[in-house]
Amino acid sequence: MPSDSTPNAAKKPSITLSPGSKIRVRSAGTHEEALVSLGAFRGLVSLGGENSLALELEDGPKEEKGRIRLVPLNAVLAIDIVEAAKPAEEEKRVDPGQPPYFR
Repeated sequence: MPSDSTPNAAKKPSITLSPGSKIRVRSAGTHEEALVSLGAFRGLVSLGGENSLALELEDGPKEEKGRIRLVPLNAVLAIDIVEAAKPAEEEKRVDPGQPPYFR
């Protein structure tokens, strides 16, 4: 069983689902097929004590583009991260190789 101290473990970035990431969600649909939603992850929403993924739709009929779809977590079958967005805290970090700027 490999431990976390192996050299390969340090090279792999952690997986985070951050707002702005483009994702494809397969969720419970009809008995015959799953509902597939493609769009930008907007965050988690609590509605009536149940948590849901908020997804701004990009694919589908013209009237659905830009709509926010809430997918209950218990209905999620799979999430594909098509394009990951950088978490907000990473964007705020300063490169340690750059000299600080003071006013």
